[in-house]
Amino acid sequence: MNILGIETSCDETSVAVISNGELMANLISSQDFHTNYGGVVPELSSRAHLQIVMPLINKALDKTGLNLEEMDVISATAGPGLIGALLVGLTFGKGLAYSLGKTFIPVNHIEGHIFSGFLMEGKPDFPYLCLVVSGGHTLLLLVKNDFEIIKLGTTVDDAAGEAFDKVSKMLGLGYPGGPMIQKYAEMYEGELIDFPVSRCKNRYDFSFSGLKTAVLRLIEKEYGGVGKVPQKDIPLLAASFQDAVVRALVEKTELASGEFNAKSVSLVGGVAANQYLRNALIEIAKRYDKKFVVPSLEFCGDNAAMIAYRGMKLYEGGYRFNFDFNAYPGLKENPFIKEYKSAD
Repeated sequence: MNILGIETSCDETSVAVISNGELMANLISSQDFHTNYGGVVPELSSRAHLQIVMPLINKALDKTGLNLEEMDVISATAGPGLIGALLVGLTFGKGLAYSLGKTFIPVNHIEGHIFSGFLMEGKPDFPYLCLVVSGGHTLLLLVKNDFEIIKLGTTVDDAAGEAFDKVSKMLGLGYPGGPMIQKYAEMYEGELIDFPVSRCKNRYDFSFSGLKTAVLRLIEKEYGGVGKVPQKDIPLLAASFQDAVVRALVEKTELASGEFNAKSVSLVGGVAANQYLRNALIEIAKRYDKKFVVPSLEFCGDNAAMIAYRGMKLYEGGYRFNFDFNAYPGLKENPFIKEYKSAD
């Protein structure tokens, strides 16, 4: 069976091909021009997707030696994401499937991330704890099987990746913030500023708005405002902020590791590329005798390999969708993700 995956949820255009369960191609075209604007410009993102999606499909097929007629399933990201960007990939995928008489499978972007660990040789073992950390989402999940997921917690305000971007901007480091914060944090050795870690009503929820505000207030008090932090002090602030974010993420994951009988811990999403976070979760997994799985950097950010994989699993599970399935920008009700019911 051959699966073509298309991902256009934000500022990466990606196309992947899975053939008989093996990933044959995963091509990613990043829209680096957004750095000039300090963030993603939705209209420009949509236009770029339109220009590159078909050439990227052709390149992926050339790499595999397959052609469109040999695809059994066309899968594309339906949401969440930027609505204009989503519509490019989703509409293109539906058009291909309809014209070729193939099955079309829309894929939830978050589900793609959740199961991205299965693209690795050392896959998670069910049930596993999954920490999803990206620019738009922060979730702690208990994944029981391919179609049963329990949402333990989520962010009540900013996502972790969003907080990285905003603090990076405060420090004058630009966009995207995650790699820049990590780069400067690695320059610092010494005592850190003890930024706060928020406590939420649901013990598995996250909050990063207060942390972001604490950094802003310190910058205003000590340096006179955003953009005025001297170069020599940026590593201290970057390292202290990064440490607070990681402490929050690790604290909740450790709590869940002690409560639930999970066999593995999987870290996924764009922020999973952060080495400081990876190292901290490796220690938690060791402490609780669980397998730790994190995708390679290629599969941490937005990519079509995870969309093709999830499309394959949905197809194998007997799920079918109509061609009138529409894109959705936000987190809508998901039939596979249920809310955690605490015994407290």
